[in-house]
Amino acid sequence: MSIVNIIMPKLGESIMEATVLRWHKKVGDVVKIDDTLLDIATDKVDSEVPSTAEGVLEEILCKENDVISIGSVIARVKTMSSEAEPVKTEPPVSAPSAAMPLPSGNGHHQTDNGAEIAVPYQPVAAIVKPKQEGARFYSPLVMNIASREGIGLAELEKIAGSGNDGRVSKKDILDYIDRKRGQAQQSTYQHTVSSAGYQNQPVEQSRTELPEKNINQPSPQFQQPLGNVEVIEMDRMRRLIADHMRKSLDTSAHVTSFAEADVTNLVKWREKVKNEFEKREGEKITFTPIFIEAIAKCIRKYPMLNSSVEGDKILLKKDVNIGMATALPNGNLIVPVIRYADQLSIIGITKHVNRLANQARKGQLSPSDIQEGTFTFTNVGTFGSLMGTPIINQPQVAILATGAIKKKPVVVETEKGDSIVIRHMMFVSISYDHRIIDGGMGSLFLSAFVNELESFDTNRTI
Repeated sequence: MSIVNIIMPKLGESIMEATVLRWHKKVGDVVKIDDTLLDIATDKVDSEVPSTAEGVLEEILCKENDVISIGSVIARVKTMSSEAEPVKTEPPVSAPSAAMPLPSGNGHHQTDNGAEIAVPYQPVAAIVKPKQEGARFYSPLVMNIASREGIGLAELEKIAGSGNDGRVSKKDILDYIDRKRGQAQQSTYQHTVSSAGYQNQPVEQSRTELPEKNINQPSPQFQQPLGNVEVIEMDRMRRLIADHMRKSLDTSAHVTSFAEADVTNLVKWREKVKNEFEKREGEKITFTPIFIEAIAKCIRKYPMLNSSVEGDKILLKKDVNIGMATALPNGNLIVPVIRYADQLSIIGITKHVNRLANQARKGQLSPSDIQEGTFTFTNVGTFGSLMGTPIINQPQVAILATGAIKKKPVVVETEKGDSIVIRHMMFVSISYDHRIIDGGMGSLFLSAFVNELESFDTNRTI
């Protein structure tokens, strides 16, 4: 028999930890390879963790609601294999030594007597842990945030942790940074008031000049409101969305530009081909694939809209991966991604759009379905809105919204002069990060998108 470690799997390039939602198995249960052991949640999507070994669940190393770093051991399975000795549990060490060789890429290492032990490959960071003598363990994500914000180890030690064993979570350090920035802003304000000739004004009095509410300050403890009020607790996804949206406004300098598009040709073409398309491809074609195709063409003309900002560096993305904001039955929102949209035909985009939308509504999206988006599209017209001012989906720098298509009287130029005709019109808007996208570039991109829609070929074949 041997013991195999079950590792918290990698769920995407930017995801460094996950929360345990529910265990499907308990100690002593027989498990097979690919049996679901537990459900986990990240800040992007919920997922299942399957067993990578067959045998009996020997030990569970984390509880529900624990936040676990990627690459950490979460459980152990006793297998029936006779080719390996049991894995011995060693105390944490601060560095590799001759007494405990690191596993090689094939997932095996040898004991002192030469026997080979089969263990899944783990990154060195998951095996070699820092010393725990008076110091807490910090996840790579927390360390990266601390480094970016100039927070040293001594300052980290002062942050109260809400995680397991007092561990500092992503939320803890971000809340700390928010409070720190709020205090710095307050201090700057008081200094400005003093410099303007109010040196004799008491600090307590000058504070009354501050805004009544600072979004960077922690919310006061909830108090039951008076009157006939129903209190609804936000679910986990809604809390994550709220946090993501607020941080986006704190991060990017949002600017929104608007335009109006005559989509009459596009509407007529879809009406003409939709029955044949569904019969031939087994898929319904909506306006969304057509809009995404046009966005992909415009990104190739204005690639800066397909980038992100990291410090004082601009990361220009070569792949065009367009996120599609999708409403869920419970009212929440998720953004599955159509990868390499600029390389797909209208048929290919349609199949991806329909598959992702259906899986989103059924709660069957995988972590990879929502990763690596470079630009986001949202159709606010689906719900009857004429236009919207969407919030940028970080770390992207732009998001485009289309409104409802309405018939309107429009003045058009003809050889015989101006005339008023009925056309299908639609407002479009784009929010972009003014740190790197100026109004000129944002407006040119939007104009290019409008031109793609207005010049749509009604004789196009599928």
